[in-house]
Amino acid sequence: MKRFDAQTYASEHFDWAVSGKTATVTLNRPERKNPLTFESYGELRDLFRDLIYAPDIKAVVIAGAGGNFCSGGDVHEIIGPLVRMKEAGDMGGLLAFTRMTGDLVKAMRHCPQPIIAALDGICAGAGAILAMASDLRIATPRTRTAFLFVRVGLAGADMGACAMLPRIIGQGRAAELLFTGRAMTAEEGERWGFHNRIVAPEAVLAEAQALATQLAAGPTFAHGITKTCLHQEWDMGIDAAIEAEAQAQAICMQTGDFGRAYRAFVSKGSPVFEGN
Repeated sequence: MKRFDAQTYASEHFDWAVSGKTATVTLNRPERKNPLTFESYGELRDLFRDLIYAPDIKAVVIAGAGGNFCSGGDVHEIIGPLVRMKEAGDMGGLLAFTRMTGDLVKAMRHCPQPIIAALDGICAGAGAILAMASDLRIATPRTRTAFLFVRVGLAGADMGACAMLPRIIGQGRAAELLFTGRAMTAEEGERWGFHNRIVAPEAVLAEAQALATQLAAGPTFAHGITKTCLHQEWDMGIDAAIEAEAQAQAICMQTGDFGRAYRAFVSKGSPVFEGN
């Protein structure tokens, strides 16, 4: 069976750190507000795909260095080459790129670990998509999240935004952001349900890592089932969803963690979950 060795993994395009059962991905080009390149897109996609083979990692934090999360695709290293593809009539190259970026979102949604985004400062374009594709989002008062594709003459329909964003913040609010490209303030993001909470800039990474540690100490097999159900039930009817959850919960009832929780309750103690 394939195994991903999180302890020895070394990234070429972002920082990777493991502490206990949690890992932190840090986009680290602060002088440019941490933009993405063709290569970093691809490596992030491959990383989140491989995390299914990392049973020792139970939760993941994604953050940006230098007071910003991510400014989106690098203008010189992505936008420029895409314009040249357009001018050369390379529709195949353009579609290969947009499919690759969408594959990153798919990989994030299908990796079993909860992903917590630590958002500060600029969170724009593809950066906003990374935040959207995460399971939980912690922001700061200065976080500004903009799905600004319209600003460069593109549709708001990018990397699943038209499907996912309305489910998080509502159809009307999502439509406004995607049509106008304006930035959602931190306060709006919290009020609309995009941000789970707002903390001071100097605390955002520690808060996200503390939440990741808390989740990693929980029944992590069950967390993986929760993430799967949250994703799959978007396009289910209520009867199908109830049946899917009945089957999922019956599977969880066969785990050791279910018995551990019961025995801890009976003995008036706290359960120590082992993720199986």
